[in-house]
Amino acid sequence: MTYLTLSFIVSFLLGSIPWGVIVSKLAFHKDIRDEGSGNIGTTNAFRAMGKVGGALVFVLDFGKGLLSGWLAAFVFAPAIAAVPVDAVTPDGQLLLGIFGNPALNPVGLALALAFAGCTLGHIFSPWLKFKGGKGIAVAAACLWFVFGPVGFFIEIAAFALGIAITRCVSVGSIAAAAICPLLALYFYWGQWVPWLIIAATACVVIWAHRANIARLRAGTENKIGGKKAA
Repeated sequence: MTYLTLSFIVSFLLGSIPWGVIVSKLAFHKDIRDEGSGNIGTTNAFRAMGKVGGALVFVLDFGKGLLSGWLAAFVFAPAIAAVPVDAVTPDGQLLLGIFGNPALNPVGLALALAFAGCTLGHIFSPWLKFKGGKGIAVAAACLWFVFGPVGFFIEIAAFALGIAITRCVSVGSIAAAAICPLLALYFYWGQWVPWLIIAATACVVIWAHRANIARLRAGTENKIGGKKAA
């Protein structure tokens, strides 16, 4: 249980690092929150700081998602599996219950909690009064470990297809978040608790795009190559 808790807490703290704000202040001597949409993520970073600043923020945000997934897959999950189980003790009985119940598979739980932690940490950064970005780059990176390469590239394809059809980055982001519960249903079939965690996190990502959804419905969302809406 300690390792599962650490998987979430460490990932949340990694995800909460507001690289958009840090880069904008240290390298460009301005606050990204005062530019464009005010968001600290990659899309607004490109608007506010150009290609170099935007690329740097993307790499750093993507990196914290990768690190969260890697820690869950290669540190916390193996540590859980190596914990000796003594059926005589209450803790041992609890661990046996977790290990023996496919809905509470400890490896799946560690990965799902890491995905939730880094994504929610980015969206609700405690360093920014629990405000932040929309979680796409960091979530996608963590999915490399949560879903594996195949699931990761399916997510990227959905993201790219949404943009290609509408020329709106937000549509690609929402599309990637929307298929996340479906992919989790496939990759975590029978592991209902990890699936629920992943699905709920994807719903939060969609909720974080509520302003974009409102602009899409009004026909005022910014498009790639188009004039920016007032």
